[in-house]
Amino acid sequence: MLYNVYCDETCHLEHDGINDMVIGAIWCPQDKLQEINQRIKSIKMRNGILPTTEMKWTKISPAKVQVYKDLIDYFFDDYSLHFRAIIVPDKSKLNHRAFHQTHDDWYYKMYFDMLKVILSPMDKYEIYIDIKDTHSYQKAQKLKEVCCTSMYDFSQSVIQRLQPVRSDEIQIMQLVDILIGAVGYQNRVFPVDFKKSQAKIEIVELIKKRSNYSLKRTTLLREDKCNLFVWDARDTL
Repeated sequence: MLYNVYCDETCHLEHDGINDMVIGAIWCPQDKLQEINQRIKSIKMRNGILPTTEMKWTKISPAKVQVYKDLIDYFFDDYSLHFRAIIVPDKSKLNHRAFHQTHDDWYYKMYFDMLKVILSPMDKYEIYIDIKDTHSYQKAQKLKEVCCTSMYDFSQSVIQRLQPVRSDEIQIMQLVDILIGAVGYQNRVFPVDFKKSQAKIEIVELIKKRSNYSLKRTTLLREDKCNLFVWDARDTL
């Protein structure tokens, strides 16, 4: 089977003032891709939104909350869509020096740890990561190198492609952004005087209801709809 995997991360910088970090991905059979993209576009149009409009966690508002709810319901209703995320609840506990690594070294290890549960040596994958900045292409090359080496996939027969793409051009990538945004929001420690978005809370609660998970704990390894792993900074890498 050939699968497409769409990856994104939030709050991955070491000193960004935010306690948590999430790296996540949605994957699906490639032959289902056209159908999935069309369904997402249809959901947007049904809610009076142009198909080309980018849906992002940061754009959730009371006026548009229904379209985000519809997208979440669609994700959970479509058996061909799967989500996995690694949650780092407290970046302040990171001690890279103790493990003789840089933050970038650790970041790529986390990315592979997220992907390794998705990847099977019996199947083939095309992996896409969201373009963040001018370094995205170098990041993609490094990530492909780490993944192929870790899987002994030196001929690149399992990971056939790993490249950056623009999330505003890829419908499924927008779903990834919403899901990892919600997981990050659920695990974030906000200042006492911070006013949370009621619309975002509604999306988080819907995901919790549909998944039957708190979004704060590790799920069973074989969970293939909403697979979560909470990484402990004390873990040995």
